[in-house]
Amino acid sequence: MLVTVRRGQAGVQSFTDWVPNLPMVRDTTQGQMRAAGIDLGTVRVGLAVADELGLMAHPRPALSGANRPGLLRALARFAKEEQITLFVVGLPSNLNGREGPPARRARVFAAELHALTGIAVELLDERLTTRQAQRHLHEQGLDTRQSRVRIDSAAAAVLLQGWLDSRRPADELA
Repeated sequence: MLVTVRRGQAGVQSFTDWVPNLPMVRDTTQGQMRAAGIDLGTVRVGLAVADELGLMAHPRPALSGANRPGLLRALARFAKEEQITLFVVGLPSNLNGREGPPARRARVFAAELHALTGIAVELLDERLTTRQAQRHLHEQGLDTRQSRVRIDSAAAAVLLQGWLDSRRPADELA
């Protein structure tokens, strides 16, 4: 199973600490990787995809989070259509770095997504991504009511963009 956890500001425990007997492996393929970001919610699930060059994250329409099996099937179809090779799933931690029920749901979801698709899943600290996405949408002239249907996918794009930027050398980001 190819699952990794990225450490956030306050640190995140390893996925293998939570689910025993899973090898911790980091994807080191040199080939082209197509990543998708997921902001998991109970009502809506934000979705974003990286461009072919792996430079920019682009939001896609949100999916319903109400039906977990249906959501997983929709993501499997999406992965096949978009040739996704890695999912980056937001790991919601409290501001103090502790994990609560939403983080446990994200961990279970990541395991289910990998089991269904066979695609690598990386959990990434998502603290404040929704706030940052809301700020971006306001800068585009959308008020809170107008941005409600876009916020989840915008947060997924912020999450994925952070992951993409973390993979590039510092001199490319300047």
